[in-house]
Amino acid sequence: MKLRLVLAWAATAVAATGASLAVLGLLGTGITGTSSHVLSEAEVRAALTTAGPRAAVTPGTAPAQTSQGKLIRSAGGTVIASCAGDQVTLRSWSPAQGYSTDGVEPGPAREATVEFEPDEGEDVELTITCTGGQPGAHTR
Repeated sequence: MKLRLVLAWAATAVAATGASLAVLGLLGTGITGTSSHVLSEAEVRAALTTAGPRAAVTPGTAPAQTSQGKLIRSAGGTVIASCAGDQVTLRSWSPAQGYSTDGVEPGPAREATVEFEPDEGEDVELTITCTGGQPGAHTR
């Protein structure tokens, strides 16, 4: 009797494990959690344009162009800004990990600002203006 219970329990455990692995396979992930989908070159480039490293804004560094405006990176976060003549408008802003947004003056105006506040340390304030129809940033 005990042998039958042990065999029934073992058979149930094997069936449940097999069913779980089959469901994970159908969902597109294996037991290790990695996706079986291989990214194409175009997908990799698209992912890299939205998830670049956080670099400090330095004078003379050209911001990256996006469909919404210029992408400006700083240690505190990123901003997308656009210009209409000498008026700048912040389209979006996103704090870096460990930072939060403390204050934003998005424009349109001659000058727009966003302040990123870290969990510890000094704030990073970006002041964005338009020069020659292109947004540029200064940090404080």
